[in-house]
Amino acid sequence: MASPVPVVAAVHLAFRGSTGISINLGPPNYDPVTAFQKDDSKSCKCMLFSPDSKKFAWANGICVKIVSTSTWKVLAELPRPKVSCLKFSPKGTYLMTWEPCITTTAGPGGPNLHIYKSETGELVKEFMQKKQTGWEPQWSQDEKLCGRCVDNELLFYEDCKFDQASLRVRDQKIGTFAIAPGTAPYHVICYMPGKSGAPCFGRLFQYPKFDQQSSLANKSFFQSDKVEIFWNNKGTDALLLTSTEVDKSGSSYYGKTTLHFLNSKESALVVLGKEGPIYSVAWSPKSSEFCVCYGFMPAKVTLYNLKCEPVYEFGTGPRNAIHYNPTGNILILGGFGNLRGGIEVWDAHQRKLVTKLEAPDTTLLEWSPDGKHFMTATTAPRLRMGNGFKIWHYSGALMYERPWNKQEELWEVLWQSFPPGEFKEPQISYKQVEGIQPSQPTASKQVYRPPSARGKESNFKLHDEELPHRPGETPSASSNASKAALKMKKKREAKKAKKAEQLAVGGDAVETLAPSNPATRDQKPPATNGVSSLLPADADIEDPEKLKKFKKIKSKLGEITRLKDQLASGKQLEINQLDKIKKEEELLKELKDLAL
Repeated sequence: MASPVPVVAAVHLAFRGSTGISINLGPPNYDPVTAFQKDDSKSCKCMLFSPDSKKFAWANGICVKIVSTSTWKVLAELPRPKVSCLKFSPKGTYLMTWEPCITTTAGPGGPNLHIYKSETGELVKEFMQKKQTGWEPQWSQDEKLCGRCVDNELLFYEDCKFDQASLRVRDQKIGTFAIAPGTAPYHVICYMPGKSGAPCFGRLFQYPKFDQQSSLANKSFFQSDKVEIFWNNKGTDALLLTSTEVDKSGSSYYGKTTLHFLNSKESALVVLGKEGPIYSVAWSPKSSEFCVCYGFMPAKVTLYNLKCEPVYEFGTGPRNAIHYNPTGNILILGGFGNLRGGIEVWDAHQRKLVTKLEAPDTTLLEWSPDGKHFMTATTAPRLRMGNGFKIWHYSGALMYERPWNKQEELWEVLWQSFPPGEFKEPQISYKQVEGIQPSQPTASKQVYRPPSARGKESNFKLHDEELPHRPGETPSASSNASKAALKMKKKREAKKAKKAEQLAVGGDAVETLAPSNPATRDQKPPATNGVSSLLPADADIEDPEKLKKFKKIKSKLGEITRLKDQLASGKQLEINQLDKIKKEEELLKELKDLAL
């Protein structure tokens, strides 16, 4: 009997805004899910799909509801009206809720962090958690280990037994921690802030050994007010992004950022190729490389291997965001916020640019679980005008768009999440699929040019941009040259070919091409200040920048020749005109240097 053909799971999109929460199907249908009873509350503060794709939860200001994504029937209703944060455990077994801590004159209020069973809504445990930052307990992938950081003390619970901590780490002051994905043996990275004048530490431990002598790896660094820890999907390697609120050198308004690499065998500082802040860090879902966007604008993007060696340079440009698709074979580099919304889609394996597009006013970008589509949205409160979302194919085609009414606000758009391996890795095609035309008019990309500069080629560049290349290779300007530059190059090559052909024919052939007017045959050629006989023609210079400078100097020499003719005819010149004539030798020398 033939094996059954696997059925591709349906993907859903959830929307949260001033009109409540609704759910639609993802590509290719985009129809509303009628089985889901829309929540019309204007106080929906958060929503979330479970990692296993089987549940959906949201808080509407009255209660927290959990529904099944297969039937859209309510599984549990939790009477917690003040909940503002939700989090599922890795398998979706538990739902954690957090609400602001209330303090009265009598003292702090009751517990504000609750853990429920997502299937039944049964309360498992409640805790007191004052800070919203880092409120969620962390879990191992098999949900057998759970950890919390409370007042610089690390608490661990095993097998979901929350009545008593199985391990307390008290002897070391811990700012934050991260449990590696995967199963036993469990690895944990702890960030330990340093005291005044002392360094901070990032230490890697294997549970349950947390004394300093048992650390598997250590990385020390100064000047860190905050540390973000990024594990790869396999849980074998991690990145530590350290940042300070103030850059004491005064070179950056946003403080100072550095990136460190850590695993059980080694630790290293990730050496960046340009000064400036780090905007985005992302691990490839394949866990074998990571990508960093950094440097003063135009920002640089570099791909590193597990030895922290750069393996590919994506060049520089107006970018500040990195997004891998779930299978890791397509990479998006984008520039949002105060940038215009440019998006570059790259083939992550071949290191080739698939397409470029623009999504202005984008505040949110998320990949679809199928790895073929991505969503861009304009949401409030970041932008209250022009709210809505668009769905794109990775080839650059617009597949669907839905604008919101001017009186309504869109707060969040969320793809349904799926476990790894649910969808096959898409085969990349460089041909754009058929899409739709955007409803909004596209802004003109033509740059204003004054009347005197129109119809002429422009080589002006605001920044010296670096082109994509592999480390050790010189970026080739011809590979990504503009149409105007390519046209100039063809023109120069045609002139060279014509000149070579004339020389090959010989002097007699050249004479036949000259005019044979007897009146002009005996006239002497005009004076040319000796430049034409000593220097090559414009076509012999291939570098556009050199050619521009060459033409500028020739223009100055032509002006000097005109002034000398006026002086010879007896005309009295101004002092500045005489100074120009004195610079002739200097300009001639500069012209000869350019021709070398």
